[in-house]
Amino acid sequence: MLYTEKEINRFCSELPEQDIIQRIYEIKAQLGSRLLILGHHYQQDRVIQFADLTGDSFLLSRQAAECKDAQYIVFLGVHFMAETADILTSQGQKVFIPDINAGCIMADMAEIFQVRRCWEALQRRYPGEFIPITYVNSSAEIKAFCGENGGLTCTSSSADGAFRWALEQGMKVLFIPDEHLGRNTAVKAGIDPGEMAVWDRQRSILVGPENPRVILWNGYCPVHQEFSPDRISAVRNKYPGIRVVVHPECSFETVRAADEAGSTEHIINCVKTSSPGSAWAVGTEINLVQRLSGEHGDKKIISLDDTVEPCPDMLKINPRNLLRCLEGILSGGMENTVTVGSKTAGWARVALQRMLSIR
Repeated sequence: MLYTEKEINRFCSELPEQDIIQRIYEIKAQLGSRLLILGHHYQQDRVIQFADLTGDSFLLSRQAAECKDAQYIVFLGVHFMAETADILTSQGQKVFIPDINAGCIMADMAEIFQVRRCWEALQRRYPGEFIPITYVNSSAEIKAFCGENGGLTCTSSSADGAFRWALEQGMKVLFIPDEHLGRNTAVKAGIDPGEMAVWDRQRSILVGPENPRVILWNGYCPVHQEFSPDRISAVRNKYPGIRVVVHPECSFETVRAADEAGSTEHIINCVKTSSPGSAWAVGTEINLVQRLSGEHGDKKIISLDDTVEPCPDMLKINPRNLLRCLEGILSGGMENTVTVGSKTAGWARVALQRMLSIR
């Protein structure tokens, strides 16, 4: 029987949470291998309990593409993640997100018209000298732009390789959209901070040296930007011997002050492989930090700064809108689908494939 969107919304809004949980598991059993639920590391436990696979966004998208039986892929994450899954999966697979308004503040800081304006200015000033590289935390349109203009996409773990690939060609780098990941990666590649400029997206001007080797888009993650060197000092004073690991979306000063910096998977591995009794202060999204603490009771694991709020867009995903999404799939209404146009998807795949070829 097909239900209207209004009927589904009324049904889901009236159920208590325990009944919602039970109904989600019923639908999972009913759809079996035709349904694949992907859970990003930053999701709440009350949501990620339903995930068939957990991980970082790009890894999950690749795994979804390999699950050929999965007709319906539900991404418990934010919009750019679902877009990437749609780009990499086949035409016979449909990608959904429980809340279509779950965006990404960082990704939204690089609109395609802003990037094109920047690129036109750079081509007039430095014709043929730059390669665009975009962090995977960006829209499909930005990924496609990079693919079409000789550039590529990168993850936080493959950013080093992307920079190396560009520099070995004698090219300069325009890095979008995360200024901090770009600066941290460029320094690791041996580029002096004095050789980096910043593109001010609001004023459409270049700020910094006249002839930079790297231009950084002035975007950032509001969560990771909150972790500071002062907080690292305070934690070390309070817990002598504690080690600090942070995500490279943190500022250059914070990364430099930490003991370790790396992708979410790197952070997880640092904690997982450390000795029993070791202590870690972790500078990343609080839901992951709390999950690590629960999974590794033989170690002390705390947030580097427990006053930092969770990602507001990740919090938009909850059991109630997940159930609403699943009921829509069952009814054939196909609500909350995420679809990338064929031309955009084609060029975005070029950018992603370049990344995979150099990792």
